[in-house]
Amino acid sequence: MVGKTGGDEDPLNEERLGAVREVGSQAVWSLSSCKPGFGVERLRDNIMDTYWQSDGQLPHLVNIQFQRKTSISQIYIYTDYKLDESYTPSRISIRSGTHFNDLQELEIVELSEPTGWVSVPIKDGGGRSIRTFMVQIAVISNHQNGRDTHMRQIRIHSPVEGKDYPLESFGKFNTVGFQKFSTLR
Repeated sequence: MVGKTGGDEDPLNEERLGAVREVGSQAVWSLSSCKPGFGVERLRDNIMDTYWQSDGQLPHLVNIQFQRKTSISQIYIYTDYKLDESYTPSRISIRSGTHFNDLQELEIVELSEPTGWVSVPIKDGGGRSIRTFMVQIAVISNHQNGRDTHMRQIRIHSPVEGKDYPLESFGKFNTVGFQKFSTLR
């Protein structure tokens, strides 16, 4: 699969509309390696100028573990080939399971000089969001045969359950101002 890339994608748009919620804050994050000062906190700081930098042999792993089974519909990864060149991932594997020993590969994503958000839909065989305890993002290769990796941000989306409001027949309540009037009490 080729990831949907280009600066047009913005995971915050879907979050603002209330269609999904970011669940990465509910997980425990770990890395296979990192340079001092360039760890997991850089992946989650919402600053596009900071990044995680791996330190060691490929594959480089980002492990995301949830305390309870969580629905995942989309993963967004922010990269910048123009700044990072050989540090930019060119091939990523997305894996899922209950723990490290039973991970199954869901997707292989090929990236060609990505700059901006890379959108990776996460679906089961029936086209539905998956429910999982763990997601692993494995960098299999980098551009220009680079050894270490830079990833600038990662966001994990879960679909919002029960979005069918009784008043939806009158239209969608998409703005924050209208959402407070979307249900009858």
